[in-house]
Order: sequence, then structure tokens, then C-alpha cells
Amino acid sequence: MILLMIMNNPNQPDSAAVEGGNNNNDDGAGDLVLRPPINFATVEDRIYRSGFPQVSDFPFLDTLGLRSIICLCVEPYPKENLEYLKSRNIQLFQFGIDGTKDANIPKSVITNALKVLIDVRNHPVLIHCKRGKHRTGCLVGCFRKLQNWCLSSVLEEYKVYAGEKSRESDLEFLEKYDVSYLRQCLHSIIYQYHGYGSKKRRLLYKEDVQQKPPIRSV
Repeated sequence: MILLMIMNNPNQPDSAAVEGGNNNNDDGAGDLVLRPPINFATVEDRIYRSGFPQVSDFPFLDTLGLRSIICLCVEPYPKENLEYLKSRNIQLFQFGIDGTKDANIPKSVITNALKVLIDVRNHPVLIHCKRGKHRTGCLVGCFRKLQNWCLSSVLEEYKVYAGEKSRESDLEFLEKYDVSYLRQCLHSIIYQYHGYGSKKRRLLYKEDVQQKPPIRSV
């Protein structure tokens, strides 16, 4: 039996509060205004969501200490974004999902993206699509179901970010998505705390544990 530690974080920072700068400084000299990507928000501790990051958003992303990005767009990742990820040693996981209104959300793609999302070795992680609404909302909604959120709360959170452009097909997908398969996959995963005096979580697969050499006292 494994312990799946996917906790809710009630203290979500207001993304609007990160736009800094000294308003009393008329010339703006020395000010660094950190603007997050569109629709940026904290999903969970070390898990974030947003629309597609622009070059002007890079200084803000630096403050997150990202280890990976989950992109749900089908288009090739922009060159300047790839260069930024390379310079910061951030790993890109791209799961292409058609973002048009009539397109169906593929269950297998969402499941594979969830596997990356819940692997704490990939944290801190940013999830994004183009606007941070529909595709991102579906992935986050399925993550919430894995956290045992009630369906009404899952759908309400989706609607908060999608606004007036909520899609019935997305809501139906969230209603029908079954997380039991993913829970079965997690039987091969072990969560361990590591590091002296540290509460940082590490996710290890069964094979990693078997290959780890024994610790010998000196």
C-alpha cells in the first residue's frame, strides 16, 4: 500500500499582488515589475497554472524556481521560450491537445499529463495552454478529482477560469473522467521523505528503490 500525498493548499496567493514596483518613484529607475502570465494562479504547493508565458513574463517565472513546464498546446514551442527553458534547466513536457471549441479532450493524453503532474520530482511545475482556461482547466479538474474534490467544486473551479466561455464538452469530460485507473498505476510508486531535517517530498518508482545501494555506516 502506498501513501499518496496530494494535499490541498488553502493559502493561495493573489497573482495580482505580484505586480510590484515603487509607485512613489516617478522615473521608475531601479524598479522591476514582475508580471505573471495571463490567468496565472497557484493550484497547489509548487504547482501553478497560467496562459502561454510571454517573454515579458520570464522574470516572474524566475521567482517560481520551476523545474518543469507542462504545455497542452499542439503548436511547436517558440524558440525564445525553449531558449529560456534551456538557460534555466527547466524540462518541457508537451501534451498536444486541440484547443478548438468542437475538439474532444483525449482521456489518454490527460492521464499521461497527470502522471507527470503528480510526480514531485517535476515540481515546481507550471501547467499552461494558450489562455489557461479550457485545456488547463480540464487537467487541473482531473487533478482535483484525484484529490477527492467533490464534482460540484471541480466544475465550479473550471468555470471560474473559463468564465463565460465555459464549454459543455469540457464539463462533460470532467464529469466522466475516471481517476481509478491512475490510482491503480500509483501502486508502483513510493513517496519518501529524504534529507536530514528536510520535509521535501520525493517520489520514487519501485525500480529506483530496488536499484538504490544500501547505506553503510562508516
